[in-house]
Parts: sequence; C-alpha cells; structure tokens
Amino acid sequence: MRTVDPGTGTDADPDFDEPPAEPSPPPPSRRLLVLCAVAGFVLGGSVLGLLWGLSGVHAGALDDAVAACQALDRVGELPDTSQDRQPALTPGLTSERLHRMMAARELSAAAAQVNANYQPLADHIDGVSRMVLSLHFNDISGQRHLAQAQEICARI
Repeated sequence: MRTVDPGTGTDADPDFDEPPAEPSPPPPSRRLLVLCAVAGFVLGGSVLGLLWGLSGVHAGALDDAVAACQALDRVGELPDTSQDRQPALTPGLTSERLHRMMAARELSAAAAQVNANYQPLADHIDGVSRMVLSLHFNDISGQRHLAQAQEICARI
C-alpha cells in the first residue's frame, strides 16, 4: 500500500528511519566572477574613452592654428593705403588673398573653439580680417592685430 506524505503530496517511504543522504555542496557563487567582469568592462571602456578623447582634441586645434598662421602668411604683404584716395581700387588685393584671409580667420576660430589657448590668435586674426575687408590697411588697430597675430604664429 502506498502512503502519501500529507505535507508535500508525494509518496512517503515506509522507512523513515534512514538518515537522509548527504546534501551536495551548493555550486560556487558566480557573483564575484560577474562583478570582476563588469568592473573590467567599465575600467577598460573608461580608459579607451579617455585615450580617445585626449588624442584628437588638441591635435586638431594645433593643426587648425598652424594652418591659420600659414594662410595668414600666404596673404602676403598688405598694400599701403595711407596715400590712396580710393582703396577699393587697390590692385594688390586679389580675391585669392581675400579668400586666404577668410580661411585664416575661420581656421583660427575653429582652433579657439576646441582649445581656448588659441583664442588670442583668433581675436587678432579676426581684427586683421576686419581691416582687410574694410580696405583700410592703414588702420592702427588692424596693424596692431596683424603684428600680434604674426608674433603668436611665430611661437606656435
């Protein structure tokens, strides 16, 4: 005859006196393994992100600043308009030189946007470009900006 254990609803053995078999040891916890894996992933990702972030930011700004200085240098000597009655007719100022001046202004602004150390260069080149666009090459402020920009470019 079968007996049913009322507590569990399973068949009960008639030999209740036998000691239960030794319980198997619980499997080792994987918490430490998972914790180490997550910590390694976070640490590795943060190191890669830091290296990636530091590798390109300042190098691009330096390249832009150097290119701005080269473009300013390629503009060449600005014409002397202190005696001109009509500076718009200045033959030495070609559209190519104007484009180079604007390129120098934009490149210096891009360098300053990425790295604030290049802000003085951007400010001085902007002052020079305003002088060139207004065709008042004898402007004392513009000439001062030109000298300061050339001095900064010599240090880069």
